Amino acid sequence: MTPFITDCIPKQFTFEQEKLPPVVVNFHGGLVTSDAGLSLIADIDRKLQITSRLAQCFQDYREQNRSLHSVESLVAQRIYGLIMGYEDLNDHEELRHDPMFALALRKRIGQKNQPVILAGKSTLNRLEHCPENVEQGGESRYHRIGHSEAAIESLFVDIFLESYSSPPREIILDLDVTDDLVHGNQEQVFFNTYYGGYCYAPLYIFCGKHLLAAKLRPSNVDPASGALTELQRVIKQIRRQWSNVEILVRGDSAYSRNDIMDWCEAQTQVNYVFGLPQNSRLIKMAMATQNKAKQEFEEKLSTVVSFLETLFVPDIELQTSASHLIDSSIWYRTLDYQTRESWSRSRRVVAKLEYGAKGSNIRFVVTSIPANKIAPGKLYTQKYCPRGEMENRFKEQQLELFSDRTSTHTFAGNQLRLWFSSIGYVLMNALRSQCLVKTELQNAQVGTIRTKLLKLGALITVSTRRVLIAINSSFPYKHIYAAAYRRLQLLPNSG
Repeated sequence: MTPFITDCIPKQFTFEQEKLPPVVVNFHGGLVTSDAGLSLIADIDRKLQITSRLAQCFQDYREQNRSLHSVESLVAQRIYGLIMGYEDLNDHEELRHDPMFALALRKRIGQKNQPVILAGKSTLNRLEHCPENVEQGGESRYHRIGHSEAAIESLFVDIFLESYSSPPREIILDLDVTDDLVHGNQEQVFFNTYYGGYCYAPLYIFCGKHLLAAKLRPSNVDPASGALTELQRVIKQIRRQWSNVEILVRGDSAYSRNDIMDWCEAQTQVNYVFGLPQNSRLIKMAMATQNKAKQEFEEKLSTVVSFLETLFVPDIELQTSASHLIDSSIWYRTLDYQTRESWSRSRRVVAKLEYGAKGSNIRFVVTSIPANKIAPGKLYTQKYCPRGEMENRFKEQQLELFSDRTSTHTFAGNQLRLWFSSIGYVLMNALRSQCLVKTELQNAQVGTIRTKLLKLGALITVSTRRVLIAINSSFPYKHIYAAAYRRLQLLPNSG
């Protein structure tokens, strides 16, 4: 928050200490930054040209002779701010004077503590302010910077394709939706009973840790709304470069829709595995296998109880206690199933039938992968269950890169904010996958990488020959910084 002009800030602060000299604190340290690790982000961004290509998706209708900050500079400043933990545009009213951000944006900084002036909050807001009449473009008085949604969406897939040195044999595309709670009168916000609040419901597509799509949606739509369209767009773009890659589409029961499955089945080398809600017909079809799981568990329980009765006095609660010592019995079975009306054909359904101390637990998935290609147990555990990892991607997006800061009034403006957060994630994932391999941070989440590698205190000294960034001597992760730097030097310069 920007302080009021009338606020009186003391020149220094003194902390008395008994039997020790007093500690004096002031704000006259000169060119000091708490974000010295931003140099790593700026360098990998320069080599991969991520923010610069995002900037090319914008149309600048401003009078260039009256513009101090290019669109490329504005985009990079906004995304670097999110990466470094500054979620609000208001933060940039002070960050505009930060020498580290200036260096990251290739601005020259003065030698005698001259203030560095980057874009302030009002200028940056020109990127995100998307009024209803955005199509006016050059004729608009206030909104002079537009953007191409199609170009931005295409960029995410392009960056994903470039991350591979050669086409993979198989990729898995994860579909999922999350809630984005809002607290205002934003456009297309509705109350969602499932999430218990007013929110958006953005749709994501990930491939492992790579983000391919982030589509903002109202929360009053079907969970699968727009999923097929996004899937078709992403796969079409992938196929242009990787014509022979096998694609597995994965999602929970929200996506086991006939139109999505029909489309996947009509494609070459595109399979799917989706969760499937249980119903009385499915449970009846799996009942025989469920009884076998129950019988197996009871036999194991009987053996354990008989043994415990030789050690302890027989008790009513002995069987209950013993049941928690035994692993649940899990059986898998393939079923041939078709709904009465909604499905166009019969499909393979895999049932997971579990019986344990808490009773029975039955789950179903539907897949286009034939039974002779993969056994039902491996299909469920190796192909379907790993989709739970996508929850960590949501955590990184919302909690650590602030994708839920969709607080502008217009829907288009909030979609753009979601994309800025997503590009921030793409940059951080590029640093993680290309520079932090074989280090203790190779699987770390974005917030951990920021805390341990990017938020570094440093003193900046400027001379005619160089700019020196002197990081704290007691920095405990010097070896990881050095490893990241060495790998950065091996990356080719784009363009």
